[in-house]
Amino acid sequence: MKTIQLKDILAISGKGSLFKLIAQARNGIVVESLEDKKRHVAPATARVSSLEDIAIFTKEAEVPLADIFFMIREKSEGREIPSHKAPVDELKSYFRELVPEYDEDRVYVSDIKKVFQWYSQLNQNELLVAIDKEEDKEEKVEDSEKETKKKEPTAPSKKKQNTAK
Repeated sequence: MKTIQLKDILAISGKGSLFKLIAQARNGIVVESLEDKKRHVAPATARVSSLEDIAIFTKEAEVPLADIFFMIREKSEGREIPSHKAPVDELKSYFRELVPEYDEDRVYVSDIKKVFQWYSQLNQNELLVAIDKEEDKEEKVEDSEKETKKKEPTAPSKKKQNTAK
């Protein structure tokens, strides 16, 4: 199955735009706004969420946001989608067509609006890259293996002691 790659795309609480992770900084992270391409440091105290880690509640489980974006892309076939400022009934109707089993008690209108706003922003910046889920899992396994190797302590070297008398 295919999905959308959302690696290094961040949402910062209180900011309307999405951001791309650029680098780690001493006092936070360096991010670039997708809206105006300006870079700044998001402090360590900021509430930062990776889009890769966000999911939508359904009655059965949770659907990753990347999968929702892929569904929107497939349904819209490159055409415009409803604006996040569209009437609530229109947004809910379109979202229900995408994810008929979404949990209406736990997925608020504000969440649906964010999904459409973020999708539009990613689409404008040509960041909706489809990948196979299996490839993504393999990358994550390789990355975690590299991290594990970095963290493994090395055995102390045994130096010969000089025992000359």
